[in-house]
Amino acid sequence: MESLHLVDVVGVRVEMPSNQPIVLLKEVSGIRYLPIWVGATEATAIAFAQQGLTPPRPLTHDLMKSIISDLGAKVEAVNLTHLKDGVFYADIVLTGGNQVSARPSDAIALALRSGASIYATEELFVAAGIEIPDQADDQVEAFREFLDQINPEDFLG
Repeated sequence: MESLHLVDVVGVRVEMPSNQPIVLLKEVSGIRYLPIWVGATEATAIAFAQQGLTPPRPLTHDLMKSIISDLGAKVEAVNLTHLKDGVFYADIVLTGGNQVSARPSDAIALALRSGASIYATEELFVAAGIEIPDQADDQVEAFREFLDQINPEDFLG
């Protein structure tokens, strides 16, 4: 199996001028970032989970977490595996070694709700990663400030 790198979800932002939401992941033990374009609904779900917001009714990812739990399983990890023809792929790893193929946006939203670790393959970092050296901390901090000032509602059409 190709080497996996633990990543943190930095946050969600909207790419201009395309107005396309992006989730930004950072390699925990490195300087590489991984931007993944996601849908507006998934961006909202990720932002809600990051901010600890509970919607009045369960979102799809809350439902998925409940179903998995009620079936006696748990989300162990999410593996972001590869990029093919501009499309990102992921696997949700459940207890017992079961794996379910998923869109990375859904997998990330579920991992955040489940407290599961998120990993990305070296292949994915080579294909789509961006290096931001430590001296660029001010750029990362500016991005974090931007994230602090947006609301999940910003992603709703």
